Amino acid sequence: MLNYKNIRSLSLLGGCALSALSVPTFAQESEDNQTATNEKQSDDYDVVFADTIRSTAIVVTASGSANKVNNSGHAISIIGEEEIERVQTQDITTILERVPGVTTTRNGPIGGFTGVRIRGSEAEQVLVLIDGVRVNDPSSPGGGFDFGNLLTGGLSKIEVLRGSNSIIWGSQAIGGVINITTSSNENSVTANAEYGRDDTRSFNASINQNVGPLNIGLSSGYFNNDGFSSFDGGTEDDGFEQFYVNGRVDLSITDNLTAQVRGRFADGRLEIDGFPAPTFAFADTNELQDTQEISVYGGLEYNGNGFNLSAAYSLLDNNRDNFDPSNPMSFDFFSRGRTERIELRANIDLSDQFTLDLGAENEESAFTTGPTGVSAGSGIDSLYAYLSGDLGDLTLAGGVRLDDHEQFGTEVTLGGNAIYSLTDTINLKAAYNEGFKAPSLFQLLSAFGNETLNPEESKSYEIGISSADRNASGIFWEVTAFQRDTDNQIDFISCAGIMGGICTNRPFGTFDNIIETRARGIDTQLGLNISEFFTTSVVYSYVDTQNQSAGNANEGNELARRPEHAITFSSDWSGEIANRPVGIGLDIRNVGDSFDDAGNSNELDGYTLVNLRASTEITDGFELYGRLENIFDEQYQTAAGFATPGFGGFVGIRAAF
Repeated sequence: MLNYKNIRSLSLLGGCALSALSVPTFAQESEDNQTATNEKQSDDYDVVFADTIRSTAIVVTASGSANKVNNSGHAISIIGEEEIERVQTQDITTILERVPGVTTTRNGPIGGFTGVRIRGSEAEQVLVLIDGVRVNDPSSPGGGFDFGNLLTGGLSKIEVLRGSNSIIWGSQAIGGVINITTSSNENSVTANAEYGRDDTRSFNASINQNVGPLNIGLSSGYFNNDGFSSFDGGTEDDGFEQFYVNGRVDLSITDNLTAQVRGRFADGRLEIDGFPAPTFAFADTNELQDTQEISVYGGLEYNGNGFNLSAAYSLLDNNRDNFDPSNPMSFDFFSRGRTERIELRANIDLSDQFTLDLGAENEESAFTTGPTGVSAGSGIDSLYAYLSGDLGDLTLAGGVRLDDHEQFGTEVTLGGNAIYSLTDTINLKAAYNEGFKAPSLFQLLSAFGNETLNPEESKSYEIGISSADRNASGIFWEVTAFQRDTDNQIDFISCAGIMGGICTNRPFGTFDNIIETRARGIDTQLGLNISEFFTTSVVYSYVDTQNQSAGNANEGNELARRPEHAITFSSDWSGEIANRPVGIGLDIRNVGDSFDDAGNSNELDGYTLVNLRASTEITDGFELYGRLENIFDEQYQTAAGFATPGFGGFVGIRAAF
């Protein structure tokens, strides 16, 4: 919890940062604000074919301030609302896997624990934001975000920064940043209903309206399915039910000052399988997992002439309960995670060429986890400065961040990037970034905890060449080579049959630092956006991961659940068939072999999934759509022992006004 000491120390930090008070609005600003903010930037898009394409040219994940994606030396991909709707799926992993370097794993049906890795990182090394709130759960084992309780309903934009960016985002941004926006700024009323495989029923609705100085957005939805057995080989279906609501209010107090409020509530119930006595082997069980996620963001933003300031408070509250409904007295496990943040940021035009971003942050996290009810908390104060300069064909940016952690003291991280325009359309990019991630409270203090853990530290390098970005009209392509070296990477250690050493009083296992790991490879994308009527793209990533801990039993092994190869081909066409407007789309996803364990003894075979979709306009404002998933009924696993969905069909109707 925040207290007087925290507020006082934060105010001192803010003074050191010129009282710089700017929290990014995480791409929530209106199209008009985006245009005004970026008038000083060159126009990288001579031809665009939709408003969605224009909005998806703006990112905040590079510097913390709104900027054009082609002006950043980082590798960033943006997925807009139009593309999310076109793909049709409720499964966010299908959307994210359209980005090079991204791989996902899931424990069973939709709703099961879902991890997202970027360029071979740990899932817990990816920072996730929803409407400006960092939603990584401090009560989860690695302090990561479970994408299982996030569906695509209500989402309007996703930014994926591939690679470290701890200067701006601090701890947890070793692997990358995923920034999600839940509502549009355009006047609209939309709704869709869908039915399909496993008796899946879903409904989503949203309204976005500008009323005088108010910009209001509200979206809500319900999802329910019977699922299938999470345990591969089981017979009992494991379903998932979720209700969510997202809200946004922007109030223009003056021409330059805006107040912002964001809120999200998601309540999910998941049927899971476990390890019942007496064999404690993975099998069908009657267990349930209830998850409630609440996030709130409130702030003020001032946009002046070359001087933008903002300040915000955000709250994340996660509650998770595991129990067996056949035994009313059971309460197998629970966790409570809470994070409060105050963020102060500024964006200052020093001249026509140079821009300075400053930030000061305070974060207080706490968790309680059971069944014994261990509770603990921690805090971190941070300052950063990030300078960027436009030198004609060359743009340089770099900065420094200072983190003061209650348990681990002071940490300094550095980073820089450059972009050089070889031609009007082709850019050469390079970046170096350091990363820092403190052990989670669960890793330190839970029943599996190890209080001697050290923070993870990383150094990452990348160089690439690109033409436009994935949302520009015409041909776009990108090739990026990268390497990330991580010291003290934290991993779970099994204590089966081990009584002494690190396993003392930890019969079920604990956490320990691996001395060093490496991930390196290439991610590429190639696409063609002829018009709004035809788009096609292919993204490919090669990732070589290795445990480089000298003397470790797993030295030289690949890191678990990191396939070397992953490729996604996507294509969409719209036109007329028999005088009716029709849209047709195809996705093909191929993932290579990987290992499920650090010892590389349990191999997961590669797989290929093919999805086909179509849509047609019934009448003005109404669209009928349908899709076929895994049309060849591929049998595969992304996590050993957990089943995956087979062939399935879905049909839905969408209305927009």
